Amino acid sequence: MTMESSQFGPQYGFGVYIHWPYCAKICPYCDFNVYAAKDRDLEPLLKAIRKDIAIHRPRMPEHGAADSLYLGGGTPSLLAPDAIAGLVTAAGDSFGLKHDAEITIEANPNDIMRMDLEGLKAAGINRLSIGIQSLRDHALAFLGRDHDSDVARAALKRAMKIFPNVSIDLIYARPGQSEDEWQAELSDVLEYGAPHISLYELTIEERTAFGKAAARGQMTPMDDDDQADLYELTQDVLSAAGLPAYEISNHAMSEKYQSRHNNIYWNGGDWIGVGPGAHGRLSVGGNRYASEAERQPAAYIANVQALASGWSEASKLYPLDNARELLAMGLRPSSGIDRTRIESISGRTLSQAKIDVFVEEGWMVQDGPRLALTARGRLLADALTAELSP
Repeated sequence: MTMESSQFGPQYGFGVYIHWPYCAKICPYCDFNVYAAKDRDLEPLLKAIRKDIAIHRPRMPEHGAADSLYLGGGTPSLLAPDAIAGLVTAAGDSFGLKHDAEITIEANPNDIMRMDLEGLKAAGINRLSIGIQSLRDHALAFLGRDHDSDVARAALKRAMKIFPNVSIDLIYARPGQSEDEWQAELSDVLEYGAPHISLYELTIEERTAFGKAAARGQMTPMDDDDQADLYELTQDVLSAAGLPAYEISNHAMSEKYQSRHNNIYWNGGDWIGVGPGAHGRLSVGGNRYASEAERQPAAYIANVQALASGWSEASKLYPLDNARELLAMGLRPSSGIDRTRIESISGRTLSQAKIDVFVEEGWMVQDGPRLALTARGRLLADALTAELSP
């Protein structure tokens, strides 16, 4: 193992990401690789995903058991527990899952209300990430969600009776949203006692329905200053409630409830990405590779069957690619990143003069080789990362 390759790879965590691309309804803000569920035969895609997981095993002989398995989408909670169990089993059979592996599924409130949650637990799931998005009916209608606030509240209560590890997803910085409204909504959410909350500012992506509406002048996104005010309010309210930020958008009651799978991304670990459009990062033979699966489900299935690979492309990442990605991801968590990892990979020294300015401005803290953004600095994360990047 070279000095460069020792700075990334499975020693920093290893996970399996499964992308299920179907949704009951396509949300107007969503820019993910998703398709309408309709009335489809799901078995060909399930079979292809299970086979794709197995295909990855001989490519990665040095990888041990996985620390995490994450079923995202799309809406994987549309699947029945036995189908989910088959995917969990496929990952376990091919790579092994550590005895304490985190196994997460993204779920919508309507699915939580209809699902056999005990069956889901028996399938191996031990963490739910629930797409609540809001507890206000007018906001849910605006966001195009297919549930209302009553269903969201009932789903939270039902889920937390079965699963102690529940994460709530919320979207804020919606057009016209005030600080008082957001604070009241946060207070309502906190009453449920979920140990993890992910909060995302509404982002208007060009290809989405919201993006097209904004281009036509039919919707005006919240301006940056108002978004920053809501972000700072979020940090204050959740910290006071015992859920401090451990990453730019993620808050947890304790380290026990931090997303182990996401920490793999932020720490420069490895993960395989299976399912249509899934991305992965693989370290093999001292090199790091980026993979992307075929986006169209039919093309993905055909590739797995005919070519023994779901990939549409896989490319070697060169030292500067690795260093820049690790810096961008490593500055997201509050724990920060060891600069020597970046410098070992890139062969370049990070600018101490720039770091000194960031520290003086209150955007960054430096503890020996470790660099971490402050709460103020996280508001400027993209700009600071670009400025410091080797």
